[in-house]
Amino acid sequence: MQEAEIMNVFESAPAAPENMNIHHELEQKVYLVGGELKTWDGPVQDVFSPVCVKQGNEYVRKRLGSFPVLTEKESFEALQAAQDAYDLGRGEWPTMPVKKRIAHMHAFVNAMKEQKQEVVKYLMWEIGKNYSDSEKEFDRTVEYIIDTTEALKNLDRKNSRIEKKGDIYAQIRRGPFGITACMGPYNYPLNETFALLIPALIMGNVVIFKPARHGVLLIHPLLKAFQQSFPKGVINVIYGSGRATIGALMKSGKIDVFAFIGNSESANVIKKSHPKPNRLRSVLGLEAKNPAIVLADADIELAVSECISGSLSFNGQRCTALKILFVHESIVEKFNAAFVAKLETLKMGMPWEKGVMITPLPEKDKPEFIKGLIDDAVAHGAKVINKNGGASVASFVYPAVLYPVNASMRLYHEEQFGPVVPILSFKNIAEPIQYMVESNFGQQVSIFGTDSNEIAELVDPLVNQVCRVNVNCQCQRGPDVYPFNGRKDSAEGTLSVTAALRVFSIRTMVAMKDNELNKKIVSEILDQRKSKFLSTDYLL
Repeated sequence: MQEAEIMNVFESAPAAPENMNIHHELEQKVYLVGGELKTWDGPVQDVFSPVCVKQGNEYVRKRLGSFPVLTEKESFEALQAAQDAYDLGRGEWPTMPVKKRIAHMHAFVNAMKEQKQEVVKYLMWEIGKNYSDSEKEFDRTVEYIIDTTEALKNLDRKNSRIEKKGDIYAQIRRGPFGITACMGPYNYPLNETFALLIPALIMGNVVIFKPARHGVLLIHPLLKAFQQSFPKGVINVIYGSGRATIGALMKSGKIDVFAFIGNSESANVIKKSHPKPNRLRSVLGLEAKNPAIVLADADIELAVSECISGSLSFNGQRCTALKILFVHESIVEKFNAAFVAKLETLKMGMPWEKGVMITPLPEKDKPEFIKGLIDDAVAHGAKVINKNGGASVASFVYPAVLYPVNASMRLYHEEQFGPVVPILSFKNIAEPIQYMVESNFGQQVSIFGTDSNEIAELVDPLVNQVCRVNVNCQCQRGPDVYPFNGRKDSAEGTLSVTAALRVFSIRTMVAMKDNELNKKIVSEILDQRKSKFLSTDYLL
């Protein structure tokens, strides 16, 4: 890649096609509390795209609009609305039959699909995700919601009977915890946020949702869908700083579930502010430093292809991205040459360009952060082995491949969450294993090799360090039916279609002794459908 191409990445970009363009700035003035779309006349936060336009001699991020900066007062109004909707577990939503809750969710997903084009455009413009991947994120989210409703049907069917053990009859179902505070990540502001939001809602919890700091405006087209699809107060959408909104609510002790995807430092601060920690259920997706281990007998072409995609898809801004590559010393030079050659073929540009992979970065301070990581690695002996690696202009950073990386460098320990690829060689397989043992993170690992004996010997220790071992493929989340969790500082709770239903609910039962009086009472309740919980209705 020529330096001139990088430095002119914004000027040389073709204009966005009509169907992918945003023609008017969105001054987002409403928020959803208690089933009402309320108008905000207070301070607002400007939203800027990672896409830059030239003004004079400078590149300036394109302004997309603004959103409300709510205060503690509005946050507590949302809390009151949620409390009223839950009503100590007696509210319409937590006591609603599963069949009806699923109907509400289907109404929402149908309304959501009508807003696809607007949501996808804002996904692209707000966080720099290419148009194709933005569409995939939307479609995957719709699929996730539908799969979740089907999983709940299966769960309810299994619980639609009364069991007997000894002289005790019991019906065991899953019930909600109560009020959930939900905060999603900016890199998947729709999909991963809804991976928290949807199972929390459908299990009967009520939710206070604050969008991520980037990817805020894309929620605006969905506010009416939320309002019209659920009873008032069941879903409340607020905006502003996390400290002034969710942080303040947590201190009240009235939050029952904290659902969060982000960094562990922020999660810990918010969790610690809750005065009753034993009451709080936490569902967290946090950082990762997923390694790839490329063994001496690996198929280099396959390993390079998977490691390129794994480390640089969406500029490496994924918790599941490959963040450090361990390559056996006997093949490291060949691997590095192939990796750099493959990187050179990646298309860079604006998110609307077809086939583009390297795009501008949404976080304002990210280019400077990346530069700091590169400078530190070079100062401790690494070299940038690809041409123009780390070259930047405004919000755009061209990927940098660094080798050899060692333990004295920040890149060895810190999650870069950006287009930087650290590579180091190893002689003994104990070296990458020890790295994983000492790491603060434990999400996934990728192993590349062809010897089944060697891979088998690696699998057994590694499954006790991470929660997913990928063989000859990059780390990833999907399919969504598989568990998605982590050890150490990488996660708390499991997020997948079925597991998420369990993590946002608790097993609850009604029990009675086997005697004529109880049989008579239960028979009347079942025959006359007097209870929504104590029921043998089978959901079709």
